[in-house]
Amino acid sequence: MAGAAARQLPLVVVLGATGTGKSRLALQLGLRLGGEIISADSMQVYQGLDIITNKASTEEQALCKHHMISFVDPLVTNYTVVDFRNKATALIEDLFACKKIPIVVGGTNYYIESLLWKVLIDPKKKTGTPGPAGGVADRKAELEKLDGQELHRRLKQVDPEMASRLHPHDKRKVARSLQVYEETGVTHSELLQMQQGEEGGGPLGGPLKYPNLCILWLYTEQAVLEERLDARVDAMLAAGLLEELRDFHRRYNQEKVAESCQDYQHGIFQSIGFKEFHEFLITEGKCPAEQGEELLDKGIEALKLVTKRYARKQNKWVKNRFLRRPGPNAPLVYGLEVSDLSQWEEKVLEPAVQIVDSFLQGQQPPVEPIRMEPDSGENKRRGHECVVCNRVIIGDREWQAHLKSKSHLFHLRKSRKLHSDPHSAKCRSSDTEATRTCTEASAENLETCRT
Repeated sequence: MAGAAARQLPLVVVLGATGTGKSRLALQLGLRLGGEIISADSMQVYQGLDIITNKASTEEQALCKHHMISFVDPLVTNYTVVDFRNKATALIEDLFACKKIPIVVGGTNYYIESLLWKVLIDPKKKTGTPGPAGGVADRKAELEKLDGQELHRRLKQVDPEMASRLHPHDKRKVARSLQVYEETGVTHSELLQMQQGEEGGGPLGGPLKYPNLCILWLYTEQAVLEERLDARVDAMLAAGLLEELRDFHRRYNQEKVAESCQDYQHGIFQSIGFKEFHEFLITEGKCPAEQGEELLDKGIEALKLVTKRYARKQNKWVKNRFLRRPGPNAPLVYGLEVSDLSQWEEKVLEPAVQIVDSFLQGQQPPVEPIRMEPDSGENKRRGHECVVCNRVIIGDREWQAHLKSKSHLFHLRKSRKLHSDPHSAKCRSSDTEATRTCTEASAENLETCRT
């Protein structure tokens, strides 16, 4: 550390799917290097559900200082990524000032992005109606109460470019874009274009915020990871998961369920593992034991399924955000293979320490960063409108899959039959634009609807 005092200390970021050992490595690096850990997990910021959100234990937190864990009331539902970014960025700067290495471990993709890139829009002013405590109600929460189609229609009027990227069912993102426009007077798409146009910016956002980024990615074979995740759920159950869920349900959710106003889309209630046990929790003690066992088994299987699905999503994000996006705002990533945990010391910990030490010494790491072939121009955010099926599809790959789907081909044949009927002139007249803009589908040379 003394030799690196005159240089910019690295910001160490430990990435990886759930179950790969990110927290373990972060703790070991913190102990070896005298650093402190910053959790970038959107559910760990809330108090409660320690087992299901896999928080560092009390003993682990005593060994090495952890930040951004268990400091938000579980009933708060409007804690945002901007709130996280502001607090975590201040912590990083404080640690740098104290000549300590910040070790970010996560977690939640957009939380990590908010720390590494200039990607968030800060509102210039607060808007909204007075809240129950005399403050200003959250405008985004107000907007989310509206119908999704109505929200999307409003966004299309003020910011058609952003509306084309967002699905009408994605109320949270649509409401956020409307909120940005209302609070800044500038469209969300314009503000993002301004960020991307800054020096060091790129197609996915503004410039990197830290010049000395040391990113470590823990990865493993998918089959190995999924087996490990199943075992992890079993370990959570053995550690008292059910009692944790029961207690949290009694304290915070039972009354909401009774009033039919439970919300599994905001705050800690959206944690993977809580909503999956909803039926079990609300019927426990009120149904036959055999039915209760069935609901419990159903919850356990659902938890295992969504955990594996989330792990695949995390790995896909790392590949798309870091490895397939060459450019000035795509930092290098150093991979550590974690399939064989019996070789953790020699295959994971020691190489990680060597890589970080190279950054401290201002030298080239002893291993090459991971590189992948860039995407072939596929746009994951492009919006497509299928007038035959009356659906909005986001993403080029999803669009191509839709064009080949049985549902689309069925509606397409039905539409063509309708338009070929001489008695349906009125229908043909009202649908002129749809038929005029059709193109041929590659699979069966059938006509498809416009993009």
